[in-house]
Amino acid sequence: MIRYINVKSKSRTELVNITNLIQNELSESGVESGICYLYVPHTTAAVTINEGADPSVQRDVLATLNKLIPKDAGYAHLEGNSDAHIKSSAIGASDFVLVEDGKLVLGTWQSIYFCEFDGPRHRRLAVKIVEC
Repeated sequence: MIRYINVKSKSRTELVNITNLIQNELSESGVESGICYLYVPHTTAAVTINEGADPSVQRDVLATLNKLIPKDAGYAHLEGNSDAHIKSSAIGASDFVLVEDGKLVLGTWQSIYFCEFDGPRHRRLAVKIVEC
């Protein structure tokens, strides 16, 4: 069964920490051991796992992406959000996390982030938890 998590961003580019939301879905599923698949069904958003303890890391990630892939760089796409499409492709629309003892297997400093590149918006993240 696929579950959906609603994510609301406040800025054009933003990393939203969704770790607790994913853990809640996992707890509700009752799965003790398996894999938690994450998929973003949007072309201008992504999902990633990165440092969760220091918020400056998220600012650095976004600043670097905005520097490497600027908003206005003469793109052909008429909607004005080509940078968001490129950032989404670079980061990726999916990820997975192992599950053991009913908990996400993440490193001490790791968190799961929904990456918004064309906000602010209301988005969905698909979550599939598979027992193994």
